[in-house]
Amino acid sequence: MEIMVQKFGGTSVQDDQSREKAIGHVQYAVDQGYKVVVVVSAIGRKGAPYATDSLLNLVDGDHSLLSNRELDMLVSVGEIISTAVFTEMLKKQKFAAIALTGPDAGVRTNNEYQNAKVLDVKTDAILKEFKTHDVVVVAGFQGLSREGHMTTLGRGGSDTSAALLGAALSAKRVDIFTDVSGMMTADPRLVKKAKFLKNVSYEEVANMAHEGAKVIHPRAVEVAQQAHLPLRIRSTWDSVEELGTLVSDKDLSIRHYRAVTGIAHQVGLTQFIVATAKWSAEDIFKLLADNHLSVDFINILPEKVVFNLNQQQSQIAKQLLTAKNIKSEIIENCAKVSIVGAGIMGTPGITAQIVSALSTHKIKILQTTDSYTTIWVLVNQTDLIAAVNALHDAFLNEQQDASDEI
Repeated sequence: MEIMVQKFGGTSVQDDQSREKAIGHVQYAVDQGYKVVVVVSAIGRKGAPYATDSLLNLVDGDHSLLSNRELDMLVSVGEIISTAVFTEMLKKQKFAAIALTGPDAGVRTNNEYQNAKVLDVKTDAILKEFKTHDVVVVAGFQGLSREGHMTTLGRGGSDTSAALLGAALSAKRVDIFTDVSGMMTADPRLVKKAKFLKNVSYEEVANMAHEGAKVIHPRAVEVAQQAHLPLRIRSTWDSVEELGTLVSDKDLSIRHYRAVTGIAHQVGLTQFIVATAKWSAEDIFKLLADNHLSVDFINILPEKVVFNLNQQQSQIAKQLLTAKNIKSEIIENCAKVSIVGAGIMGTPGITAQIVSALSTHKIKILQTTDSYTTIWVLVNQTDLIAAVNALHDAFLNEQQDASDEI
């Protein structure tokens, strides 16, 4: 028995027309002889009646008096409704299908409500149902805590559910269906020359996702990588034969792997430059950590520390620094642009190209740092479009189309 996992996001199940397109992909897999696990998100996006944000708004959202356990009771309903609706449509079309919640499907988690970590996936129930059904529809984003309560896996949790189920069931692959045809070299809304990527490595797509590309959740990629489970990022609206972007292990036998895969970005950051004359770097970061502030894009220098926070957390940080009489320079409305590529390490001249590309367009670089697969540059948000286009031109427009086949 060969198993395929197909995950459909909120826009893929938002109405009957979308669900019909999704069912076409299910039908194609069944016709090829697969048993199919379908993982669904809540119906629609923010504003839709049963979307996660809409459910949270019923109880005052971030200001709710409910505990995290009680909030999980509420938001898990969205995926359960979606599962029942999708299964009903399958049954009307004579599929041998059955619906399961995350707990029904064997997803077991810790007790970290609202952002639970999966401890185990017991596959007995799904394998039993496959004896009499071709399709098992599972509510994504949810599991069962040690204490027997419903938990949710945090934002992007349905992607993670699909990857975990795929790994546990030794599936042939996991297809993540969205409203885009796959990974692009940059956000096509900002970069008109953005190119489709036919193949990417786990590391590349995880880094792109961490740095702002929203086509897949990075936790799902990490699960798939550990299991060497192939993923495909596909569009629900494309033909059943359009397979999108394949995410798999990088082929180390290729001698000239592309240096840069893509350009990602995040907006709404605030840069803090804090002198360490009176307060040490350790003291400053402990103060932030004690107040549950998660800093990003950090540089530690002998006389100062530089870090970034999102808009909401930056307001708290400003108050903390003022209360402690810690002097800081603050630059608001910043954007982080990330140059991602598995071939960056060991390729000389990448930083020089970045500086040259941005300098040519008179774009001020506020901060930089790097890892073996990513180089980050902080710029003013007003320069974002110019920056991502300049870097895309510098690194990706000259690459031959054949590079996408790697």
